[in-house]
Amino acid sequence: MTTDLSALPRLDERHALFLDFDGTLAPIQDDPDTVILPAKTRQALAALEPLLGDAIAIISGRDIRDLSARVPLAYWRAGGHGLDICGPDEAPPAMPTVAPRAIINAVEMIVHGLDGVRIEHKGPVLAVHYRQAPDLGPMLIARLEDTLADNPDYKVQAGKMVIEAKPANANKGKAVEVMLSHAPFLDRTAIMVGDDTTDEDAFKVVNRLGGQSIKVGSGETAAGYRVDDPQDVTNWLIEQGKR
Repeated sequence: MTTDLSALPRLDERHALFLDFDGTLAPIQDDPDTVILPAKTRQALAALEPLLGDAIAIISGRDIRDLSARVPLAYWRAGGHGLDICGPDEAPPAMPTVAPRAIINAVEMIVHGLDGVRIEHKGPVLAVHYRQAPDLGPMLIARLEDTLADNPDYKVQAGKMVIEAKPANANKGKAVEVMLSHAPFLDRTAIMVGDDTTDEDAFKVVNRLGGQSIKVGSGETAAGYRVDDPQDVTNWLIEQGKR
């Protein structure tokens, strides 16, 4: 592991770059609706286009419509942990799919009356945010896991002050592997940058395929490199775009 930016992978035209959004390109906020892509990060990505061409993808747990409203449409975007993928300049479908009503009702019952806890509907993914009530995390995880234990189509995944009830096939690793099998990513070496539990799936796939992975922040990880925060990611991107 490393926090020395000069020791991180150096990008060239043989690479494909996959980037998480919240906590990687943009700092995490208490209210996810307030998160924006910083101007310097936007500029750093644009400077990489001559080097990487269209082989830049932003992959997020956000719904594809939400993600597309926050990042440039010039890049590949994968929302819902890879459930929906849009190419450059491709608009997402107008209407999202939604979680089954039974799942929505069950999650709403779990969080009902809990101060500081709220549900974010991200298409078929339901995110339970508890950043304002951190002590409730273990209880929420236990209740969600118990509620979905007999549903093979959904799984529970915990992240940074958020717990998601998501379709079992919503997996960033699978999404990255699919994208790498098609142009413009085909035959390129992947670099994945992410900060949260859901990014570990992508790290493992990228590592297995001979690529490189960068973890943002603390915590156990399969990534081969580590940086402290989104500002480090932006600084690294800026340096790569200078060559």
